[in-house]
Amino acid sequence: MPPTQRVRKYDSAKLAAAVTAQLQHVRTAVAGLGEGQLALPTRLPGWTVRELVTHIPLTVGVVNRTLEAPAAPAREMTPVEWPSATAQLAAHADEVARKTAADTKPLDLLDGIAARFAELTAVAPPDRLLAVRSGAMRLDDFLVTRCAELVVHTDDLADALGTEIPFDRQALAATTRLLADTLAARAPGGSVEVRVPPFAVVQCIEGPRHTRGTPPNVVETDPLTWIRLAAGRVAWAEAVAAASVTASGERADISEQLPLFG
Repeated sequence: MPPTQRVRKYDSAKLAAAVTAQLQHVRTAVAGLGEGQLALPTRLPGWTVRELVTHIPLTVGVVNRTLEAPAAPAREMTPVEWPSATAQLAAHADEVARKTAADTKPLDLLDGIAARFAELTAVAPPDRLLAVRSGAMRLDDFLVTRCAELVVHTDDLADALGTEIPFDRQALAATTRLLADTLAARAPGGSVEVRVPPFAVVQCIEGPRHTRGTPPNVVETDPLTWIRLAAGRVAWAEAVAAASVTASGERADISEQLPLFG
C-alpha cells in the first residue's frame, strides 16, 4: 500500500499577499508595452500578448466575483484535483479573454481587479467556499491555484516579450508545492523521489519503497523548470537534454506523468 499523502494546509493571508505581489510584477512589465508588443505572439495558441495580459488579471478576478456571490453549499474540489480540471475551462477562458481584450485597457483591468482583490481577501475567512467553475473550493485552497495561474502565465509573458519578470517567492513556492503534491496524488507510491529545492520533495510511482539513505530513483530540478514541465511548456526529454533535470535510477523517467495540467 502506498503511504497516505499528507494534506498540505495553506495560509490564505500569505497567499493573498503573494497574488498581490505577483500582479504588481506583471503590472510593471505591462506598463511600458506599446501596441507592437501587445500584438506579439505567445506560446499559447492563438493568443497575442494582449490576450495574455488580459487573461492574467482575470484569473484573479474569479476570486472577486465568487467572494461577492453567495457561498457554495459544499466543498467539491481540493487543490491537487484542480490541475486536471483546467482543460475543461480552457474554451471559456479563451472566449472571455478575447472579448475583454477587445473592450478593456490592460492596465485599467489589472488595477481594478488588484484593488478589489485586496479589499475582499482582507476580510474573507480562509474556509469561505467559492462557487468556481472547476468545482467549489475553500478560499485558502483556491488562492494557491491563483498563484499557479499567475506564475505560469508570468513565465508565458516573459517568454513572449523576451525579457525577465520577477516571481514572488511565496507564489513560486506555493506553485511548486501544489504541482509536486499533484504528482504524488496522481501517481501514488514510494519508488521515485522528486526533489525541487528549496520548496518541495515528494515520493511517487508504485514500486519498491526506500526507507533510509539515498533512494535509488531520484528526479531533481529547479522550481521554474518543474513548473514548465507540469504546465507542458517544456518536454521531459528537452529538459533532461539541457541538464535542467537530473534523473537517476531505472524508474526515474516520469515523462508519462507529465504534463499535470489538463
